[in-house]
Amino acid sequence: MSDRPGAPKKSRRIDPATTVVPFGAILVLCAFFIAAPQASTGALSAIRTFLGDTFGTYYLAFGLGVLIVSLWIALSPIGSITLGRPGEKPKYGFWTWGAMVFTCGLAADILFYSLCEWIYYALEPHVAEMGSIQDWASTYPLFHWGPTVWSFYATLAACFGFMLHVRGVGKQKYSEACRPLLGDRTDRLPGRIIDVLAVVALIAGTATTFSVATPLLSAAITGLVGLPGSKYLTIAILAVTCLVYTFAVMRGIKGVSWLANACMWLFGALLVYVLVLGGRPRYIIETGFTALGNMVQNFVSLSTWTDPLRTSGFPQNWTIFYWAYWMVWCVASPFFMGSVSRGRTVKQVILGTYVFGVSSTLVSFIVLGNYGLGLQMTGALDAVGLYTACGDLYQTVIAILGTLPGHKIVLGLLIVSMIAFYATSFDSITLVASQYSYRRFQAGEEASPRMKLFWAILLILLPMALIFSEGSMNNLQTVSIIAAFPIGIVIALIIASFIKDARAYLKELEKDGPGEK
Repeated sequence: MSDRPGAPKKSRRIDPATTVVPFGAILVLCAFFIAAPQASTGALSAIRTFLGDTFGTYYLAFGLGVLIVSLWIALSPIGSITLGRPGEKPKYGFWTWGAMVFTCGLAADILFYSLCEWIYYALEPHVAEMGSIQDWASTYPLFHWGPTVWSFYATLAACFGFMLHVRGVGKQKYSEACRPLLGDRTDRLPGRIIDVLAVVALIAGTATTFSVATPLLSAAITGLVGLPGSKYLTIAILAVTCLVYTFAVMRGIKGVSWLANACMWLFGALLVYVLVLGGRPRYIIETGFTALGNMVQNFVSLSTWTDPLRTSGFPQNWTIFYWAYWMVWCVASPFFMGSVSRGRTVKQVILGTYVFGVSSTLVSFIVLGNYGLGLQMTGALDAVGLYTACGDLYQTVIAILGTLPGHKIVLGLLIVSMIAFYATSFDSITLVASQYSYRRFQAGEEASPRMKLFWAILLILLPMALIFSEGSMNNLQTVSIIAAFPIGIVIALIIASFIKDARAYLKELEKDGPGEK
C-alpha cells in the first residue's frame, strides 16, 4: 500500500529503537551462539538457574493472576464493550476468526509437543511420586497448554483490540497500550524501554518455536523420502519455511486468513486419521476424559506448587518454562488477534479464545499424545525405552507414527500440517512486527514490502544460530524464561491500563449515549 498524499513516507517514520537495536542484538547473539556454543550454553544455564530458582513464584503467580483477571474482565461491564463502534458486527465469521486465533500463536509446536510431551513426564521422578504414568503423563500436557497460557492471549487480545478499534490509536506498540497509566512517559525513556523489551521477547519466542519443532519436520522428511538428517537439512527447512510465510505475508490479511482455514483442515485431518485408523479410539477418548477431570480437580495445586525443597525441580523445568514461553509470544499474537476481532465484544474475544483456542489445543494433546501413551501402556511400543536408548526424541516420535497404518501418508500429512502451522503463525507475526517498526500507523495502512521482508528474514536468523549451539533444548527454554521476566511486568501494566481506560470509556458512553461514540 502506498503512502497517503500529504503523509510522511514510511521510510521517514521508521522507529530505529524497534528495528536497528533488535537487528544489532540478534547479530551479536547469532555470532555468540555459533562461535562459542559451549560458552553460550554455560552463560544461558547460569541465568536460567538464577531466574527460575529465585523468581519462580513470580512466574506462577503471574499465570494464575492473569487467568482470574481475564474471567473477571469478561463477566464485568467491561465485557460488554464492542471493539469498534457500539453495535458494530464482527468483521470475520466465528470459524475464520477462531482459525486465525488458534493458528497465529502456536506454530508447529502443538504438533511436536502433542506427540511427545508425555514421554518427558513419564521420565520425571515427580510424576512417579504423584502416581501412575497413565494418570499424570496425560494430565500435565493439558495443564501446561490449557486455560492459564491461553489467558495471556485472550486478555491481551481484548486490550489491544480496544486500543486499536475503540480508541483508534495509530501507534501500534506495547508502550502505547500502557499510556493510560504512564501518560507522557510513554513517549520518553520508559516507553522506549518497553518497546525494545517487546521486540526482544518477540524474537526470543519465535526463535524458540522454530528451533524446537523444526527438527521433527526434518526427521519426518527423512522418514518419508530417505534424505539423511543433519543440521543443514534443518536449516534448509527453515529457509524454505521462511520463503512460504514471506510469500503469504506479502499478500496481507487475506493471505493470512486463507492459510489459517487451510491449516485447520489439515490439522483436523491428521487428528481424525490418528483417532480413527490408529486402532485405539476408546483408550484415547477415555484417557483424555480422565485427564481433563484430573486437571480440573487439581488445577489450583498444580498452579501454585513451587517445589520449595527442590526435590525435583519440576515446576522450574516445566511449568515456569511454559508460562514464560507463552509470555514472550504475547508481543505479536494478541496484537494480531485484537486486530482481527473488530466488531466482537470484549467478552466474546476472551471467552471465544478459550472456547476455540483451548478446546482445539486440548483435543490435539488428547488424540496425538494418548495414541503414543497407549502404545507404551499396552506394550505395543516402548517409546520411553527407545528415547532413553537413542536420546533422540524426534526419531522416537517418527517410530510412534510408524505404528500407524499407512504411516507414509501420516508423515506426509504431518509435514504439510507443520509447514502450514509455521506459515500461518509467522505470516501473522511478521505482519504485526513490521507494523511495530513504525512510529505511527494510519488505520487500514500496511507496512512496506521491504519492512515485511526485513522482519521475515530477521525472525529466522536466531533459530538458525541456535541449531549450532549445544544443549539446544535447555538453551531455547532459557531464552524464553529470560525474555519473559521483564515482559510479565509490562503485560501487567497493559492489563491495568486497559481496565482503567475501559472504565473511563463506559462512563463516556453513559454520559453521551452510545449514538455519540
